[in-house]
This record gives sequence, C-alpha cells and structure tokens, in this order.
Amino acid sequence: MSMLTIDDINLHYSVAGEGTPIVFVHPPLLTGENFKYQKEELSKFFKVITFDIRGHGKSNYSSTPITYELIVEDIKKLLDHLGIQETFLCGYSTGGTIVLEFLLSNFDRSLGGMLIGGISDAKEKMLYKKISIARNLAKIGAKKLLAGGICLGNSDSNKTFKCLYKEAIKGDIKNIEQYYHYSMVYNCTPRLANIKPPILLVYGEKDKQFHSYANLLHERIPNNELKFIKKAKHQIPTKNPKELNMLIKQFINRVEG
Repeated sequence: MSMLTIDDINLHYSVAGEGTPIVFVHPPLLTGENFKYQKEELSKFFKVITFDIRGHGKSNYSSTPITYELIVEDIKKLLDHLGIQETFLCGYSTGGTIVLEFLLSNFDRSLGGMLIGGISDAKEKMLYKKISIARNLAKIGAKKLLAGGICLGNSDSNKTFKCLYKEAIKGDIKNIEQYYHYSMVYNCTPRLANIKPPILLVYGEKDKQFHSYANLLHERIPNNELKFIKKAKHQIPTKNPKELNMLIKQFINRVEG
C-alpha cells in the first residue's frame, strides 16, 4: 500500500505499468478501486495511476474542506512525488469535472484528458437533484445506505460490489459530503473554450441524461473527440471496460502520433 503524506493526511495511491502516465479520478464516495478494469488492462501499455481522494477509501480525513482545486493540488503533488511532469488524466462522472479543472489551471502538465460521462456543471435539474439527495444522505451520516446504492449501481458482479463497497465505507462521511456539495456549486462551463489539451469525451448511448453535457462539451472544447458506447449507461468503467479501454488506448496513441 503506497501513501503520500500531504499536510495532515496520508493520500493512498497505486501505480501499475510503465510508459505514458494516466491519472484516474473517481467521483464522490467511490475510490480508485472503481478503475480496477482499467488498471488491469491499460497497465500493459501505460503507467496507470489511481488514488483515493482525501477522506475517501484508504486516504485520511481532511480537516481542509474538499474542493476541486484542492484535489487538483493533491494530484500535482502526487505527480511531483512520482517524478512525472506531464500526464493524461481520466475522470469518471464528477471526477471528469476535476479533470477539466486540472486542464484549465495546469495545462502545462497535461498531455490530454478523458471524460467518462463527464460534466462541466450540475445545472441539469435531475442531475442536481440526484447529487443533492446523495449529499443530504451523507450529511445525516447514512454512509452504508449511500455506499450500498452507489456501489451496487457500479457493479458488474457480486464480487465487484463487495470490492467497491469495502473501500467506499472506509471513507469519512464529512469529506464525502463536502465532495458532493462542491460538485453542486462548481461551474467551469464559461471557461471550456480555454482548454488547450486534447480531450476524449465518452458517454453511454443509454445515458440520455448526460447527452446534453456530451453535446455542450463537444461544441465548446476546442480540441475534442466525442464517442458513444452502444447499449451503455453511465457506469462505463466497470460495466463497459473493454470498449472504454480500447477508446482510451486509441486516443492516447493518436495524440502521441
């Protein structure tokens, strides 16, 4: 188990493989374990880096409130620790929004970004409501209930569920609530045109609620590719790993020439 000490916390991370680095960023409550299929396959070709955001999984509780900017700073410190100057970043759901923030504020350290069901804000009414419900459950301390529902939704098997749930319930509910809260208020939509690195946008064909974001990002980000995975919903990393891994591999190979 690898840990990086930052201020008053220990940040858990994992590195597998060699070559071009990819940092994976998870949404609230889930952990780096959500990218286990990417780690297994893509580490054959790239250096795959996963980590648990502060207060999530094996990473310690953070007395500093969770914000996207704080998470970006932690990613930079992790890269410094690993001796990596530039990297690709891949974020799932609201983890993709953190990737956008990283590309906007640290483009000089970004080779490119990959967003899986990504958003630039949470203004869409039903999405805002869902995040609000999750935040309220976190606020009253219903961690097991919240973890059960989210991990079940992201599981392709009972084994995967047990693995995701085991890590999710280790998180600190206050930090989890802060992550949900910041996901509701953050908005980088007005700045999308300023993104310089290339971006791969991946969405599920059946994930209709997120298609408005797919179109928005595709229209406003200067250099991007938009791909839809057939018959897929939102939980692509664990339920459609073969298709996702292929798209990521092809994208990186194109960018690198």
